[in-house]
Order: sequence, then C-alpha cells, then structure tokens
Amino acid sequence: MATVAVVDIGSNSTRLLVAQVSDGRVDAELERRSTVTRLGAGVDHDGMLREDAMQRVYATLADYETAIARHGADARIAVLTSAVRDSANGERFAASVGERFGFSPHVLSGDAEARLTFLGATSERDLADATPTLVFDIGGGSTEMVIGAGREVSFHVSTQAGVVRQTERHLHSDPPPEADQRELTADVEAIIAAAVPDDQAARVGRAIGVAGTATSLAAIAQGLDPYDPARVHGYQLSRAEGEQILARLATMPLSERREVAGLHPDRAPTIVAGGLIFLAVARRFGLETIEISDHDILRGAALALGNDA
Repeated sequence: MATVAVVDIGSNSTRLLVAQVSDGRVDAELERRSTVTRLGAGVDHDGMLREDAMQRVYATLADYETAIARHGADARIAVLTSAVRDSANGERFAASVGERFGFSPHVLSGDAEARLTFLGATSERDLADATPTLVFDIGGGSTEMVIGAGREVSFHVSTQAGVVRQTERHLHSDPPPEADQRELTADVEAIIAAAVPDDQAARVGRAIGVAGTATSLAAIAQGLDPYDPARVHGYQLSRAEGEQILARLATMPLSERREVAGLHPDRAPTIVAGGLIFLAVARRFGLETIEISDHDILRGAALALGNDA
C-alpha cells in the first residue's frame, strides 16, 4: 500500500487529495482540501498566467505541505490543466511547482484530463455494467465530457467552456442581466454542439457530474452548511432543481451569493456561469437527472499516476 498526495492545479481552484492506494483501488482518503486560487484569471484574454495568480497557488501549496508531511506521502503528483496548457508560461510554472514543492508535474492534454476524470468517477463501479455513461467536469477554463462503459472510454472531448473563461467573456455586471446570460448560454451551446456529435449525445444512458460546479449545486440543493461530502456524493440532481437554483442565484448580487448555504463564498463569482454550463450539458445529452460524484480527477490521478511519481 502506498500513500499518494495529488494536487489538481486547475483554472479556478487548487485541490489536494492524500490517499492510500493499492492494487488499482483507493483504500482510504486521508485528506481532502480545496482552495479557490483563480490561476486562469486573464488567460483567455492575455494568454499568460499572471504573477498574482501564480503566487496564490504557491501560497496554497505551502499551506498544504503540513498535511502532506503529516501523512508521510510516498509519492507527490501535480496535475495541471486548462490554464497551464493554454498559457505561454505554463510549462515554466509547472516546472516551478516541481522544484519548490517536490511534486512530479503533469501538464495534462485535454484528452488525458478527460481519461483521468472518467477513471476517478467510475473507479468504484461495476466493471460489467455496459451502460454508456457520461462523466463531465466543468472546470475554470474548460469542460471535459467523457463517454464510456466499465473502465473503457469510447469518446472524450475537452472544450473551452469553463466558468472563469465564460464569466470573463460574458458576465460583466452584478447580478448578470438576462441578456448576458443568454449570450453565455448561446456561446456554450455552440461550443458543445460542435464538440459532441449527435450520435454520441444520443447513446448516453446516464451521467455523472464531478468537481466544483456539480458538487456546489448538490450542496445548495440540500442547503448543506457545512459542506458534507457524504451527502453530496451520489446525490441525484434533477435538471429542474438545477434550473431553480440558477434562477435564484442569477438574481442575487455577489454579496448575497456568498451567503448561500452549500456554496463556498469563493465560488460565488463563477457559479452563475457554472450553472449555465451545467444546464447546457444536460440539454445536449437529454438528461433529466445527473448523479453528482465527489470522486474525480484527483482520484483518477492517484490511481493512474501514483506509481510513476
């Protein structure tokens, strides 16, 4: 059994998982943390990671160091996603994460990100279940959509429909007017329609939503304060619930959104964009209900990359 520490350095948040892994499974999750660091701020416009954003990530990793050391991790892995792969200085930043904190850095392609996300979300499911399953992850800079059965992926795509990117493109007032929301929705629907062929959309039998937007919507639906991963994981969120939550959040100023039970205050600036993307995915695949999972790319990276660090 090995103890593996994984950090997921995304466009909106930096997250930590310390887990015990053996024989292709996660035996125990020892530590989970999540901090909104907004690494992707400005990348869509400037094509560069900003110095202040990189410093927020460095400070967060320094904070995580105590937890990692306490558990005595045998391997340290960093997965870096949309903001890093899309920026001119991303590779240099990834190298600095390895040099400063001892992580083995992996700047993931969209395809690799999709595969690790699918592995994490399905790692505890019945291998014999042949139901075509969509796993989707709405991140800060991109949304990954993966279709597969068992552990086998048959279709995967990474799109530039992320909450930070879309907020910066379309939502410039607080609260965002309906016209701006419609503009964002049209942009996202066009991106998803171009990325997902009709035959792939039609074959999906169920869906699993992972990561910050999906888990936040499940927590808001249940009014969880504090956040309870045991109640979020496996929650069945209906499209109608998602629409009701979004309608409420979109009319609130940011100061009120920060106070909503179930929503971490740091996610309040981007949750409207997240909700609009979530519903666009649901419509594209004809989904009335989405299962929410607390298992995602962190778990997938621990399983697939833990032995390589």
